[in-house]
Amino acid sequence: MKVAIFSAKAFEKPFLMAANQSNQYALIFFEAALNEQTALLAAAFPIVSCFVNDTLSAAVLNILAKNGTRFIALRSAGFNHVDLHAAKNLGLTIARVPAYSPYAVAEFAVGLMLALNRKIHRAYNLVREQNFLLTHLLGFDLHGKTIGIIGTGKIGTVFAQIMQGFGCNLLAFDPYPSEACLKIGVNYVTLDALYQQADIISLHCPLNNESKHMINAQTLTRMKPGVILINTGRGALIDTKAIIQALKNKTIGSLGMDVYEEEENLFSQDLSDAIIQDDVFARLLTFPNVIITAHQAFFTREALTNIAVTTLKNIQAFEHGTLDETLVSYPNDN
Repeated sequence: MKVAIFSAKAFEKPFLMAANQSNQYALIFFEAALNEQTALLAAAFPIVSCFVNDTLSAAVLNILAKNGTRFIALRSAGFNHVDLHAAKNLGLTIARVPAYSPYAVAEFAVGLMLALNRKIHRAYNLVREQNFLLTHLLGFDLHGKTIGIIGTGKIGTVFAQIMQGFGCNLLAFDPYPSEACLKIGVNYVTLDALYQQADIISLHCPLNNESKHMINAQTLTRMKPGVILINTGRGALIDTKAIIQALKNKTIGSLGMDVYEEEENLFSQDLSDAIIQDDVFARLLTFPNVIITAHQAFFTREALTNIAVTTLKNIQAFEHGTLDETLVSYPNDN
């Protein structure tokens, strides 16, 4: 059976090929992202595999369905980029990789937090310029500080466990509290209480209609002045224009972002010889207290192995009619 792999990067091909050894599907790799212009590349492919920045709008799904696609295997945990209503109406089955490595993302979030607090990114550059003064590198002890965790699924729970080891006070917001978090003393509170009390806030929640731009001009005013904000979830959890204003007025002390709401036009490309056309993103790059990485939090050997293995298992399960339907829940039609 032929499988079209969109947004195929050189680094993941060996993992997918290794996971495919016991199945021997015909994996056809396309470096291009899936969108309305590239969807016809999948003509006659019954199975398509996509990554987080591929476009799975109603228009794209319609093209895929008309040309024979029956199953879409997402190589990601999130599926906010998929029009699930359209997929259901077109009879397309979709599955995701729900837990490829919560440790990879949680550990990376901690890394961003440590780098921002202790100014490691600035220290690295200063030392390379032979400037050994400590004047601009003052940080604070994490021990005893209050950490606000928004979203305590698998990643948020691992993040909480790591931060407990630093001796932090842990607050969380999630409609469905984690038993593992409760056992280690995480205190579930309202979002307002979390915003008001946290010294550091880390976002680990999914992107949906309720969470889009949850960090906005209004919610930023409720936070402690100088709060550190970390986002390894989805870019659109943050209203980027509002966060720029908060950085300018020092409501936000530091910002760590591994995701960006318009990242599909930037990330996973070499633009070193180009002029960035996104003025909002370009403005973010000017702040010394901002670290932006290009959606690399997942990027570990363990995570890539799990993504590849689970993706191929999902394809095999679909072929044999044994796919776990809970991997993606379709919305109710109202």
